[in-house]
Amino acid sequence: MQIDRISGIAAKYVGKPMGSYPLLSPSVASRSPLDLGIAGDLFRSGELLRSVSGQQEVDKPVVIELAVAAMEELIRKASMGEPLWTPGLDGSTETLNETEYVHNFPRGIGPKPFGLKTEASRETALVIMNHVNLVEILMDANQWSTMFSGIVSRATTLEVLSTGVAGNYNGALQVMTSEFQVPSPLVPTRESYFARYCKQHSDGTWAVVDVSLDSLRQSTHVRCRRRPSGCLIQEMPNGYSKVTWVEHVETDDRSVHSMYRPLVSSGLAFGAKRWVSTLDRQCERLASVMASSIPSGDIGVITTAEGRRSMLKLAERMVVSFCGGVSASTTHQWTTLSGSGAEDVRVMTRKSVDDPGRPPGIVLNAATSFWIPVEPKRVFDFLRDESTRSEWDILSNGGVVQEMAHIANGRDHGNCVSLLRVNSTNSSQSNMLILQESSTDVTGSYVIYAPVDVVAMNVVLNGGDPDYVALLPSGFAILPDGSDGSGEGCLSGLGEDGSGGSLLTVAFQILVDSVPTAKLSLGSVATVNNLIACTVERIKAAVSGEGVQ
Repeated sequence: MQIDRISGIAAKYVGKPMGSYPLLSPSVASRSPLDLGIAGDLFRSGELLRSVSGQQEVDKPVVIELAVAAMEELIRKASMGEPLWTPGLDGSTETLNETEYVHNFPRGIGPKPFGLKTEASRETALVIMNHVNLVEILMDANQWSTMFSGIVSRATTLEVLSTGVAGNYNGALQVMTSEFQVPSPLVPTRESYFARYCKQHSDGTWAVVDVSLDSLRQSTHVRCRRRPSGCLIQEMPNGYSKVTWVEHVETDDRSVHSMYRPLVSSGLAFGAKRWVSTLDRQCERLASVMASSIPSGDIGVITTAEGRRSMLKLAERMVVSFCGGVSASTTHQWTTLSGSGAEDVRVMTRKSVDDPGRPPGIVLNAATSFWIPVEPKRVFDFLRDESTRSEWDILSNGGVVQEMAHIANGRDHGNCVSLLRVNSTNSSQSNMLILQESSTDVTGSYVIYAPVDVVAMNVVLNGGDPDYVALLPSGFAILPDGSDGSGEGCLSGLGEDGSGGSLLTVAFQILVDSVPTAKLSLGSVATVNNLIACTVERIKAAVSGEGVQ
């Protein structure tokens, strides 16, 4: 069986000193024909793995060795205590002792490159999803990036080296590339090229581990490397799973804006706590989607379980679209507009053609991030509340905003999907509806919304296909400023008054021309710039005026 063969190859390398590990040897080509022969027998799809976009080919046996060693390392890192992990003063955080780490794990992807900083964190949680479904999501790039859309801006499986045993992912091994993000144009995304390996252990625990393959590339400069990172999943009663997550990267974070540095260095931006908090919240959301009847907490115009599911599916696409367009991704070119009265506003344009889920034409994305001396929960509650929407939403034009439907999808009252109607004084806007999803956990909150057509929404509410509803999502990402490292109400903000604050990103997507080939006018850019600047000022005035409680 494939697993036995992978383990057989790996057994030859387990426990060897660093120098004998092929990856750290001067030349991969100097390895014995016997090793290559065994690995060649393992994979009938050919002896070499082709990397992304025509880069040099990578030796499959080396990937296997790395993956199996990474699995062993992950399991030990997940279970070891002091002196490898030192508890923080607050009792809820842990720090990795790098000297102990090198002593315990002398082999793998080699020494830390000059100029990179270590970020390591560990977190455990009980989530409402069975282990089988959880493993399936982690091993499918599309499901994984959708579930973690706030963290994973894009993900691709380049090659599947082993599918595992029939019927499950035990022994599955694949090579992937992805981009990790914080929802702000002020934090560069982290690109990663890695192997993902899944294994069921003798005690029934499942483990999924990632390990960077960047060392196998000829490129000399790597901005981010993933040392063995991933999770252990333990089956619990009643469809729950206990998840222990380890996140261990080496990264160059010098281009992170100073405003976001405390958040990044605290581990809240990319660390295990954010992964686990997102997982917990998304498992609750999925449990809500799977409900076969309409729960008693739901209110409004939704009358069938099918309509409820369609609306949740539409909201999910809206959230994924928003998250994919708000960060400083390598695939998006932002242009900075300064001197706008707000902080620097970043803009970019995209042409929308032949996409049924997006209106055709030229779409202008505009985003800005700023610090505000108010705790994240107050900012979140203010922005998601339909009764205060007219205080910041220029598009609602002072009209009364009414919640037409409400779907609860988590323990926290703030986790919900709403359908809002703007009863505007302007009769031409009388049939404007707004779809909104708000979500929150200790590492961050979102309020994401999009104007939707009444006719299209009626189809969705009757259980119709939501994929053909054209959406341009806008919204907010609210993060703690990271200054105390807990994420549960920061002790000292970045402002002079020392109060706990929030990092708020405001992002708009606006159709500036319905003809995709049209030229973008400076007037359109100025209008959007003014819109975002005005919104920022309104929010600052409204929440700061109420004071921090």
